[in-house]
Amino acid sequence: MKTKDEIRHKVWNALTEKKLGRFPFPLINRIPNVKGAEAAAKHVQEMDFYKEAKVIKVNPDAPQLPLRTAVLKDKKILLIPTPRLKDGFVMIKPEWVPGGEERKAASIKHMNSYGKVVPLTEIPPIDLIVVGSVAIHSDGRRLGKGEGYADREYAILREIGNPPVPVITTINSEQLVEDDIPRNSYDLAVDWIFTEKGGVKTHTPYDKPEGIEWAHVSEDEMEKMPILRELHGFSNRQKKT
Repeated sequence: MKTKDEIRHKVWNALTEKKLGRFPFPLINRIPNVKGAEAAAKHVQEMDFYKEAKVIKVNPDAPQLPLRTAVLKDKKILLIPTPRLKDGFVMIKPEWVPGGEERKAASIKHMNSYGKVVPLTEIPPIDLIVVGSVAIHSDGRRLGKGEGYADREYAILREIGNPPVPVITTINSEQLVEDDIPRNSYDLAVDWIFTEKGGVKTHTPYDKPEGIEWAHVSEDEMEKMPILRELHGFSNRQKKT
């Protein structure tokens, strides 16, 4: 069985060799920006679960910029995790964005100018979660860049009471792998995979995290991600009430 990192590098190398990547380069050690991202986003927009969603959480990486832009254009509330979860989540309401500026507002560089960081107690109920991926198996197992942020983001939202909702990813079809992706209990599987060719339901057999597995959270991570410390206090207060 290949390790998670071996599978990641296989995908990064294939995207590079086949010239399927886009800026920023190199593609390695990141959620790779890929050709076909706009087409994948359009396929998401055609889905009923997207049309019915009022609040959508989308990861901050480059290949999901077209989808973040679409969320604002479609007059939905956009929730973006700050890079490395350093400041938690930024919320952008469509009425805060002047017409024609949706792409700018959805960019990491400018999202704070149009939105605001919201504390855990003010995060609205989320209807759909979008995650970035390096590699995906057809059964929903995914690999990110290896730092566990998508898994943590989902677990945080479950920890504060958000109900289970569809989890999807947008990728280039080259990122689909047949490798037996190793899986940990806290890893997040996806329900739908969207590529430039369309969407496929994974019917994943894997359970999603129901909250943070605190045994796997180090003191160093608490320092680097203050939202985890905030969440730990929030969870303790919830248990007491």
